[in-house]
Amino acid sequence: MSFLPPDPEVFCQLRLKGIRVGFALTGSHCTLEEIIPVIEAVKNEGADIYPVVSYSVAQTDTRYGTSGKWKSELLRVTGREAISTIVDAEPVGPEKLFDVMVIAPCTGNTLAKLANAITDTPVLMAAKAQLRNQRPVVLAISTNDGLGLNAKNLGVLLNAKNVFMVPFGQDNPAGKPNSLKAKMNLMVDTILLALEGKQIQPLLIAY
Repeated sequence: MSFLPPDPEVFCQLRLKGIRVGFALTGSHCTLEEIIPVIEAVKNEGADIYPVVSYSVAQTDTRYGTSGKWKSELLRVTGREAISTIVDAEPVGPEKLFDVMVIAPCTGNTLAKLANAITDTPVLMAAKAQLRNQRPVVLAISTNDGLGLNAKNLGVLLNAKNVFMVPFGQDNPAGKPNSLKAKMNLMVDTILLALEGKQIQPLLIAY
């Protein structure tokens, strides 16, 4: 009797098989190390990933890593060079490049600009194009002023059509009472529901 190795698709659900995910990183540099395994988890569900980076990620070296490191990591995980200019992000709209777009981490700066229709980075251009196509944008916020001046922008986006949030909470209420951070391990489930036009619940969680 011959033995055939098990089909990995039988044991892996591959819930995002064939889904094109634009995965954008913005400059919450202390969160980037956490994001790489999240991208790998999305890819392991069968997604075809197109990385996008803000100017901050593309050009800034910090104590958390160089810009070259993060671009190399994205290439390793996704097999693609990151979209890193507004010009390169422009085809997202007319070519309908993404089925869903994720911004993770989504800084308070990006949150504010998106809520106020400002398009001055590759990430914001891609998000604008995605929303123009009436396709979902998933935000995984990481901001020190989510309950401060940025609370109004968060409120705008919570009520925006085709914008969905990874569940979030206060990650350090004693030391940083205005800080909000998404639970990145809920990324895949958030994407799946966003593709159905649904917001994952509960949205507000305890850290």
